[in-house]
Amino acid sequence: MTEPVVAASPYLLRPDEGEALWFLDNLVTLKATGAVTGGALTVAHFVNPAGFAPPLHRHLVEDEMFYVLSGAAEFLCAGSRLAAGPGDFVLLPKGEPHTFRVGADAPLVALQLTTPAGFEDFAAAVGVPAAERRLPDPGPVDPAALGHAAALHRIEILGPPPR
Repeated sequence: MTEPVVAASPYLLRPDEGEALWFLDNLVTLKATGAVTGGALTVAHFVNPAGFAPPLHRHLVEDEMFYVLSGAAEFLCAGSRLAAGPGDFVLLPKGEPHTFRVGADAPLVALQLTTPAGFEDFAAAVGVPAAERRLPDPGPVDPAALGHAAALHRIEILGPPPR
């Protein structure tokens, strides 16, 4: 059994620091990854555009959590509708189908936490390095490529985004 890799020392990332990705029309800045948490946790700062919604999906391994910093979204999980705004925390348990829709008036800014770590690998496989720290220009998503990357990272795409 190998020992987990952990951060060699404490670190601080400023708001404009961390690996930035354009992922499904979102800006994702990785703040903590499995490489520094011994595989325990991923922390990502997300900016989702107004009206954004990911496909209905489920994580087979990770619990997914959101701490909303600004904006609003309605999260759908296990038959529950959870309307969240600034200061709210949302837990989406592993294995439960879920999605969310960002409010139409403003982007959603949130910290996304997944445990155990690994979400960063999926985001890197689907996304591209952000050329700038801003929302990317909207672009098409290849559903087959997304589904393939999701399957490789133990995520099941179950259906389209909510309307």
